[in-house]
Amino acid sequence: MAALRQLLADFHASNPWLGLLLVAACVALAYAMAHWLGRDRLRDADSVWLGRRIVDGVLFPLLALVLVYAAGQVLAPYLPLLVLRIAVPVLMSLVVIRLCARVLVSVFPQSAASRLVERFISWGAWIVAVLWAVGLLPAVLGQLESITLPFGKTRVDLRTLLEGALSAGLMLVVTLWISSAFERRILHSAVSDLSLRKAAANVTRAALLLVGMLFVLSTVGVDLTALSVLGGAIGVGLGFGLQKLASNYISGFVILLERSLRIGDNIRIDTFEGRVTDIKTRYTLVRAGNGREAIIPNETFITQRVENLSQADLKFNITTDITVGYDSDVALVQRLLCEAAAAQPRVLRSPEPVAYLMSFAPDGLLFTLNLWVSDPSNGQANVRSAVNIAVLEALRGAGIDIPYPQRVVHVAQAGAATPAQPLYNP
Repeated sequence: MAALRQLLADFHASNPWLGLLLVAACVALAYAMAHWLGRDRLRDADSVWLGRRIVDGVLFPLLALVLVYAAGQVLAPYLPLLVLRIAVPVLMSLVVIRLCARVLVSVFPQSAASRLVERFISWGAWIVAVLWAVGLLPAVLGQLESITLPFGKTRVDLRTLLEGALSAGLMLVVTLWISSAFERRILHSAVSDLSLRKAAANVTRAALLLVGMLFVLSTVGVDLTALSVLGGAIGVGLGFGLQKLASNYISGFVILLERSLRIGDNIRIDTFEGRVTDIKTRYTLVRAGNGREAIIPNETFITQRVENLSQADLKFNITTDITVGYDSDVALVQRLLCEAAAAQPRVLRSPEPVAYLMSFAPDGLLFTLNLWVSDPSNGQANVRSAVNIAVLEALRGAGIDIPYPQRVVHVAQAGAATPAQPLYNP
């Protein structure tokens, strides 16, 4: 209560209206400067500095903070302006809130968890700003420092833990901001290959996170020399319990760097065939033509045989089998099959469809029709179905018989021989 009474006394002793006028002037000037600096980038909704409407970016509250702080320092020897001193923590909290919010929205645009984190940061920043403005922050910090928690033989106070958590969170936000800006501004224009760009972005983000966490640990007073023991323990864990996990991560970086697989390639592994939709550091997502998506560990692509159907040629082969009667004209059947396939819009003209007489089947002449498409990700069953329908209509129109399966059964009776009786099994 004494702090509040002192705050009210200082407020009445100063000139509040002049202070409010100066704060309003600094805010207006900051908005004008932010608008002028970002006049060529107002349509960039992903900008962390400008945001969508200038006021929700980082640049506007940062400029206002600098102007208010400068005005307070210049006028402090002449006028006791308490409003300027109160505005400084408020604007600083606004800078932190805008920074975290814009970075999270830019990096995770569809994440609902980012909104929850933004609210948590906003409440924490405003509480700290209020405590700072009323002069209760030193007392609260002193109380937090008196609360200690035992960690083995060491006791750590609650203030150190909170400061470490806040520093780690802020460092994480800054790291995400730098890595996202590096990927969008530099890698997007310098690296055209999507897989290599993703690998470089992942390596950059991991390196920045490592450096940032080491910096935070050293800031809160953690002895980094003790991490050598932890590093040895992690190495032993990777060699035994985490062997598969480490192998998948290393395989993921090898795949991304060697570019043996790329996002958009059509692959076949074991009996599963599909299109690579994303390559993570631990696993790869492959979507089949029926819409099912498989999560395949990256180690599988290193240790097993994988067919990359798009590595050398983007043309994808589709085959279908047709059986016709033995009395059919072979040349006519081949021409009808090729014309039926070529009439489909997704079937390539070069190489053109081709039909082969593969075998003399029990029920008739077996033909195999080969055709090629350049967009297997749009489906293969739909193309095969359209070609089969066109083939059926063409054969029926030409009067070519498509025989039913037939079998010959020999019936033997005791003491008598009977001739073979053909039985038709439609």
